[in-house]
Amino acid sequence: MTALTLRLPDDKHRRLKALAASRGTPLNRLLDEMTTLMLAEFDAETRFNVRAARGAKNAARGMELLEKAAGLG
Repeated sequence: MTALTLRLPDDKHRRLKALAASRGTPLNRLLDEMTTLMLAEFDAETRFNVRAARGAKNAARGMELLEKAAGLG
């Protein structure tokens, strides 16, 4: 495990401590959960972008399939 020094404005630190207290969790755990959510979002966006780039070559086929599904083709 790695220790991290984070510099925050005092007001933001107070607000984060209050948020952690309202959830009954230590500030360290709150920050860990927040970073986990951000990393999951980043991973999902990365997967989407990779798939979108892969599918960009097949736009015409994708439109054909959409039209077929909609009963237009």
